Amino acid sequence: MMEFQRIILVHYHEIGLKGRNRGVFEKRLQKNLEALLGAYPIVTIHRISGRLLVFLREGTSLEVANECADAILGVPGVARVSCGFKCEQEMEAMGRAACIALAEAEPFQTFKVSARRNHTTFPIDSMQLNRDIGAVLCEEFPAKNVQMKDQDVTVGVEVVEGSTYVYARSIRGIGGLPVGSSGTVVALLSSGIDSPVALWRMARRGAVCVGVHFSGRPQTSDASEFLVDDIARVLERTGCIARVYVVPFGDYQREISLACPPGLRVILYRRLMFKVAEEIARRERAGALVTGESLGQVASQTLDNIRATDAAVAMPVLRPLIGSDKLEIIDAAQRLGTFEISSMDAPDCCTLFMPRNPETHAKLADVEAAEAAYPMEEWVQALADAAEPRDYACPAYRPPRKTGAR
Repeated sequence: MMEFQRIILVHYHEIGLKGRNRGVFEKRLQKNLEALLGAYPIVTIHRISGRLLVFLREGTSLEVANECADAILGVPGVARVSCGFKCEQEMEAMGRAACIALAEAEPFQTFKVSARRNHTTFPIDSMQLNRDIGAVLCEEFPAKNVQMKDQDVTVGVEVVEGSTYVYARSIRGIGGLPVGSSGTVVALLSSGIDSPVALWRMARRGAVCVGVHFSGRPQTSDASEFLVDDIARVLERTGCIARVYVVPFGDYQREISLACPPGLRVILYRRLMFKVAEEIARRERAGALVTGESLGQVASQTLDNIRATDAAVAMPVLRPLIGSDKLEIIDAAQRLGTFEISSMDAPDCCTLFMPRNPETHAKLADVEAAEAAYPMEEWVQALADAAEPRDYACPAYRPPRKTGAR
């Protein structure tokens, strides 16, 4: 049986800068982790000085502990995750725990010790701890070398609140703020590469994200809806998506395409999407819309066309990818785990009734004149009422009492 209890230390960075509000952010991250880690053998999660401390059940294997740590890495607000042990504030016990932790970090050739004493009631200061624990490790691992810079492994020793936490496996997380600490946003979510990354970036800034997917149904198949669900399943692993509304949009696109000047079709499609998303956002008590647009990437994403589209709504429209190129977005999608799903072909509203030569520099007056031919406000209410919600695991999300029209 393992001599010491396995623990996972969850480090954060940005939360630590929050001053008097710091406790609110810590509690939010703690609640998110408690809800998201239900599949792992966790006894409890405590807040300690500048950390969250995850206690694992007695007998938990290294493999399971590492799996749990890996699951924590992608949770917004987590700067670093360290797997190790809790032991007494006694040098012999600390040395034994350090030896076990370092052995579990194989393979490695170089290491150093980084000790931190949070309470001066412990008589040995950090520098002396480094030397004493380092001497024990040098004796236990004579074939390994101490290296103060660019070492393979750092053995952390943290003396905190009556106990010591020792670890060697420490991996960088995604950082940011815990989901639920920055309000709610509604993100236009396609089955493509860009919009899931944009949504994820807002979740990483602490926003609860509600997606709206405009399906080409009934003019196209519902294949894109299944891909969006697959994408949402990836995002919900770390609590980054709360709900997705699927809006059957195909018939309305067809109506616009019958009489609208061809070059302005895309602008009118997007203005209607924005209006519907704004209405859903109002019902969800959200504060902004989010899109995956990148400046100049396609015809609808020129400055003139962005201006013409934004004029359709009063709510702020956030574009986390506006300065990113396609290769950067693809790289982010691959790391997020949505790229392969988004690369699958599926007809959706973005490919429906597209003109050969879309306008790239639309004038707002021309757009509004073309739009006046349609009962837009009536369509907005009908589409918002027809939106089909699907919920996902987001601990910070509180659904509105009514999701229909008000």
